[in-house]
Amino acid sequence: MTGPVLDTIRDCFEGVVPALLATCDRNGVPNVSLISQVHYVDPGRVALTYQFFNKTRQNLTTTRIAAVSVFNPADLIDYRLVLEYEETQSAGPIFESMKAKLAGLASHSGMQDVFRLQGADICRVRSITAMPGVAEPQPQVRNLLSGVRTTFGDLAKGSELGELCDCALACLRDYFGVGHAMVLMLDAAAGRLFTIASIGYAMSGVGSELALGAGVVGVAARESVPIRIGHMTSEYSYRSTIRAQARHRGLDSPPATEIPYPGLPAPESQIALPLVADGRVLGVLFAESAEPMRFRYDDEDALALVAGRLAELILASQPDEPSSTQHQPDRLAVAATGQRVVVRHYQVDDSIFLDHDYLIRGVAGAIFWKLACEYVRNGRGEFSNRELRLDPALRLPEYAENLEARLVLLQRRLCERSTIRMERCGRGRFRFVVPGTLVLDEVAAGGAR
Repeated sequence: MTGPVLDTIRDCFEGVVPALLATCDRNGVPNVSLISQVHYVDPGRVALTYQFFNKTRQNLTTTRIAAVSVFNPADLIDYRLVLEYEETQSAGPIFESMKAKLAGLASHSGMQDVFRLQGADICRVRSITAMPGVAEPQPQVRNLLSGVRTTFGDLAKGSELGELCDCALACLRDYFGVGHAMVLMLDAAAGRLFTIASIGYAMSGVGSELALGAGVVGVAARESVPIRIGHMTSEYSYRSTIRAQARHRGLDSPPATEIPYPGLPAPESQIALPLVADGRVLGVLFAESAEPMRFRYDDEDALALVAGRLAELILASQPDEPSSTQHQPDRLAVAATGQRVVVRHYQVDDSIFLDHDYLIRGVAGAIFWKLACEYVRNGRGEFSNRELRLDPALRLPEYAENLEARLVLLQRRLCERSTIRMERCGRGRFRFVVPGTLVLDEVAAGGAR
């Protein structure tokens, strides 16, 4: 390949200036048309949007040769790329990433009913030629590599899941200028993600859930690929997704046990980066902004490094779980006076209410009910991760970080909604602190108590 290198001109592929695609038929008759998106795949390939079968695409698949003209919006330099068609992908990470970006561009231009992606035409870049442009002063930008380096150093100081997530979000704010972000963990068995940390929102949204494959977060987790949108569209809106989920259940609105999502009311840019370690998706690092085109290719690269490091540290941070013979759990004298809290447990979904105030449900709800029962019936105040993991009634997912994520989620929901506390008291151990009296009320699946 001669001329500029592909990964140095990625700003040309943001879709700010429409690209021109030129092809020829078997007889050499040329055809030129606008193309919705040229997508950067890797240092040697790009992908073209396939939306409808027209003369341009017929020529591309027949001769397998094309030329595309893309513009850098900063200096208006026109880059001419000679392409060789390789294949068309209609599913998978590249397709989903292009679909999300195209949906945002379509919504921004009012063409959402026309811009429907059928496939991603993968092409090898054979040459790049730069044409003269009109240079403009370049805006001052953050040093993303320096931000990554500093973030890695800060993350190395964390030892527990909650600390690591809070640290990562603080680094996004301090070193990358990201004002609104969150970390969601994946429950692969249930096909859902749940929020365990956030920054920049009026409400934390800890415990809010999203189905796998829904919105930019769900698609990033399902495909294990970063998803980035520069112009927001209802198709990838978290709020639209929640409303759609409620309608699917036959409800007019989300149920009372749906913890409100903390996202921006009108985001323009969003980026979701899967947390991948040991070949598994652990969750998603998500950021958003009210500013259009806030996250570019370079931002994606830098934040992907942060997400990868965060995932590795989450996996490595799982506490050693001492055997039951190493430590005898504390027996406490249960308080007979002070605050009286009614704990209501619904067996159907393990949802927990404290004096009619919703707390949590699912696995985290089952964990809380176990702690509350042991506290009231046996006077226990100290517990270990190991005994929770070995309790078949809790139906815990396979991997260790899933338990740790539930404990962090439960601990933070209690801090927000109650005076009951869960406090660390050693590696793989915690204390259940109740400043008063608990009254247990269990509602069976059929509604009986």
